[in-house]
Parts: sequence; C-alpha cells; structure tokens
Amino acid sequence: MEIIPAIDLINGQCVRLTEGDFAQQTTYDNDPLAVAQRFEQHGVRRLHLVDLDGARAKQPVNLPVLERIARHTRLTIDFGGGLQSEQALRQAFDAGAHQITAGSIAVREPETVRGWLQTFGADRVIVGADFRDNRIAINAWAEQSERTLQEFLMDYLEAGATTFICTDVSKDGKLQGPALDTYQHLRQQAPAARLVASGGVTTIADVEALAASGMHGAIIGKAIYEGTITLAQLQPWL
Repeated sequence: MEIIPAIDLINGQCVRLTEGDFAQQTTYDNDPLAVAQRFEQHGVRRLHLVDLDGARAKQPVNLPVLERIARHTRLTIDFGGGLQSEQALRQAFDAGAHQITAGSIAVREPETVRGWLQTFGADRVIVGADFRDNRIAINAWAEQSERTLQEFLMDYLEAGATTFICTDVSKDGKLQGPALDTYQHLRQQAPAARLVASGGVTTIADVEALAASGMHGAIIGKAIYEGTITLAQLQPWL
C-alpha cells in the first residue's frame, strides 16, 4: 500500500478543511514546497495536491505552486481542483502533474471524464469518488446524489478507469478513523479497481488496517500535520 500525503492549497498556503467546509480552515504552513520537500526527505514518493481555490473558481489557480513542487522535488504528483476542461488538464500536466484527479465533474459530466480517460489514459486520470453514507456526494460535498458508491465505481471501471480516490466526506479532517467497512466491501465488489482510501486516517493502526484490507493507497493529511501519525511511523510503507 502506498502512503500519499496531502497538501491542500488556499492562497498558496498549506491548509486543511474539516468536511470540506471552507469556514473550518486551519493553515499549517505558508510554504507548500518546504512541506513537500520534507515529505520527500522522509522517503515519500507520491503527493496528493489539491487546489481548493481552483475548486471554487472552477479553474486551476495554484498552478505555480504545482510547478514549483514538480521542479524542486521528484515526487509523483496527482493534482485536483478546478479541472473542468481538457485545456485545464493539459495546463496541469504541463506544470508537472503526473496524474490528475477528476472530482465533482466525474459525477456531473461522466461523458467528459470518459473522454479524458480515452485521451490521456487511465494511468493519468484518477476518478475521485467522494461519498457519504455510501452515496456519492456532490456540490462541494453539500449534497448527496442518488448514486451509490458501488454503482459509480462499476460504471467507471467499465469506462476504462482503474484508480479511484474514495473519500468519506463525513470523516474528512475530523481524525475519527477511516471508513474501513466500506473499503473492505468495495474491495470485494470491485477487486480489479485500484482503491485509495481518503478521509479520517488518524493513527498508525488505521494505516495497518487499511493495508491489511488490501487498499492500494492511503491519503493522509491532517493526521500528519497534527502529529497523530509521524512520518517516522510510516517508514514501513515508504
């Protein structure tokens, strides 16, 4: 299982939100590059970089930060936030992203994302599956769609997607543990999918449980910044 630290960006700074709520924002560092370099120095190989300004603007805003991190580290970066067009994807790739994450647009415009999968390949386009109570969350996590998480994944697997970031929005940023039962069920329902757990990872025991359940990756954000998981503890997975 790969450990993937997260850096969320607002105004070029490293922040974390609780349940995706911009009113519940904590700023941890004003230099995301320094944070990324610290991750790399501890053996981290992948980075989940989210442009929260871009998500609100519906177009990438923090591409210069992406470019700095890509230029000054060797991290494999997946980038998301505000990616609404093929042009935006190309901008992200040109700035140094190895992969992009298609978030809300994967729910709203599945044909668009299917086209991206055909154009850029499943190794470069990750599908974001944000969920609450086993249903896909939409509109910046404020609403739930009628689609179940399993239906959503199976549809995109048929469309050629291979990798999914599955975020339990009810747990994101709350340090209350991951949705382990949901992930275990998904592993059984969709064994061909590469599943990355996101939301709620709080302790090293959570990491061990996710690895034991067969998850392909785990995104960790607030737990690292708050110190409930240290980079030293993550060494066995780096």
